[in-house]
Amino acid sequence: MFNFAKLETWHQAIALADLAYRFTRRFPDEERFGLANQMRRAAVSISSNIAEGSSRSSRLDYTRFLEIAAGSLFEVVSQATIGRNQGFLSGTVHQQLYQAGRKTKPHVERTP
Repeated sequence: MFNFAKLETWHQAIALADLAYRFTRRFPDEERFGLANQMRRAAVSISSNIAEGSSRSSRLDYTRFLEIAAGSLFEVVSQATIGRNQGFLSGTVHQQLYQAGRKTKPHVERTP
Protein backbone atom coordinates (compact mmCIF):
# COMPACT_ATOMS: atom_id res chain seq x y z
CA MET A 1 0.00 0.00 0.00
CA PHE A 2 1.21 3.49 -0.82
CA ASN A 3 1.63 5.85 2.14
CA PHE A 4 -0.95 8.31 0.82
CA ALA A 5 -3.57 5.54 0.73
CA LYS A 6 -3.36 5.45 4.52
CA LEU A 7 -4.42 9.12 4.76
CA GLU A 8 -8.06 9.77 5.59
CA THR A 9 -7.85 13.09 3.73
CA TRP A 10 -6.89 11.27 0.52
CA HIS A 11 -9.89 8.92 0.85
CA GLN A 12 -12.20 11.88 1.43
CA ALA A 13 -10.74 13.60 -1.65
CA ILE A 14 -11.45 10.48 -3.73
CA ALA A 15 -15.04 10.47 -2.43
CA LEU A 16 -15.44 14.13 -3.36
CA ALA A 17 -14.15 13.46 -6.89
CA ASP A 18 -16.62 10.59 -7.22
CA LEU A 19 -19.44 12.96 -6.24
CA ALA A 20 -18.25 15.60 -8.69
CA TYR A 21 -18.23 13.06 -11.51
CA ARG A 22 -21.64 11.69 -10.57
CA PHE A 23 -23.31 15.09 -10.32
CA THR A 24 -21.69 16.66 -13.40
CA ARG A 25 -23.11 13.84 -15.56
CA ARG A 26 -26.40 15.71 -15.21
CA PHE A 27 -25.01 18.94 -16.66
CA PRO A 28 -26.22 20.01 -20.12
CA ASP A 29 -24.21 18.71 -23.08
CA GLU A 30 -22.89 22.18 -23.83
CA GLU A 31 -21.19 22.19 -20.41
CA ARG A 32 -19.31 18.92 -21.05
CA PHE A 33 -16.16 20.87 -21.96
CA GLY A 34 -16.98 23.84 -19.75
CA LEU A 35 -17.96 23.86 -16.11
CA ALA A 36 -18.37 20.08 -15.83
CA ASN A 37 -14.85 19.49 -17.12
CA GLN A 38 -13.37 22.16 -14.85
CA MET A 39 -15.10 20.72 -11.79
CA ARG A 40 -13.93 17.23 -12.57
CA ARG A 41 -10.34 18.29 -13.18
CA ALA A 42 -10.22 20.33 -9.97
CA ALA A 43 -11.76 17.46 -7.98
CA VAL A 44 -9.22 14.97 -9.34
CA SER A 45 -6.42 17.42 -8.58
CA ILE A 46 -7.16 17.32 -4.85
CA SER A 47 -6.33 13.66 -4.30
CA SER A 48 -3.53 13.79 -6.89
CA ASN A 49 -1.73 16.57 -5.05
CA ILE A 50 -2.16 14.87 -1.69
CA ALA A 51 -0.67 11.71 -3.18
CA GLU A 52 2.20 13.51 -4.93
CA GLY A 53 2.99 15.59 -1.86
CA SER A 54 3.22 12.49 0.30
CA SER A 55 6.17 11.34 -1.82
CA ARG A 56 8.20 14.45 -1.06
CA SER A 57 11.11 14.14 1.32
CA SER A 58 10.66 17.45 3.11
CA ARG A 59 7.75 18.62 5.21
CA LEU A 60 7.88 21.98 3.41
CA ASP A 61 7.40 20.33 -0.01
CA TYR A 62 4.57 18.18 1.34
CA THR A 63 2.86 21.21 2.82
CA ARG A 64 3.11 23.05 -0.52
CA PHE A 65 1.28 20.21 -2.30
CA LEU A 66 -1.41 20.30 0.38
CA GLU A 67 -1.82 24.02 -0.28
CA ILE A 68 -2.31 23.27 -3.97
CA ALA A 69 -4.84 20.55 -3.08
CA ALA A 70 -6.71 23.03 -0.88
CA GLY A 71 -6.80 25.50 -3.76
CA SER A 72 -8.34 22.85 -6.00
CA LEU A 73 -10.90 22.09 -3.31
CA PHE A 74 -11.89 25.75 -3.17
CA GLU A 75 -12.26 25.68 -6.97
CA VAL A 76 -14.69 22.75 -6.74
CA VAL A 77 -16.80 24.52 -4.12
CA SER A 78 -16.84 27.71 -6.20
CA GLN A 79 -17.72 25.81 -9.37
CA ALA A 80 -20.47 23.89 -7.56
CA THR A 81 -21.94 27.23 -6.48
CA ILE A 82 -21.92 28.42 -10.09
CA GLY A 83 -23.52 25.13 -11.11
CA ARG A 84 -26.26 25.64 -8.54
CA ASN A 85 -26.79 29.25 -9.60
CA GLN A 86 -27.12 28.16 -13.25
CA GLY A 87 -29.64 25.48 -12.33
CA PHE A 88 -27.34 22.55 -13.15
CA LEU A 89 -27.19 21.42 -9.51
CA SER A 90 -29.97 21.40 -6.95
CA GLY A 91 -29.49 23.07 -3.60
CA THR A 92 -29.33 19.61 -2.01
CA VAL A 93 -26.60 18.41 -4.36
CA HIS A 94 -24.66 21.63 -3.88
CA GLN A 95 -24.87 21.13 -0.13
CA GLN A 96 -23.61 17.54 -0.49
CA LEU A 97 -20.57 18.74 -2.44
CA TYR A 98 -20.00 21.56 0.02
CA GLN A 99 -20.13 19.22 3.04
CA ALA A 100 -17.88 16.68 1.32
CA GLY A 101 -15.45 19.53 0.69
CA ARG A 102 -15.48 20.54 4.35
CA LYS A 103 -14.56 16.98 5.33
CA THR A 104 -11.87 16.82 2.66
CA LYS A 105 -10.03 20.04 3.41
CA PRO A 106 -6.41 18.96 3.14
CA HIS A 107 -4.40 19.38 6.26
CA VAL A 108 -0.97 18.25 7.20
CA GLU A 109 -1.05 14.59 8.19
CA ARG A 110 2.00 12.55 8.80
CA THR A 111 2.25 9.77 6.28
CA PRO A 112 2.21 6.46 8.16
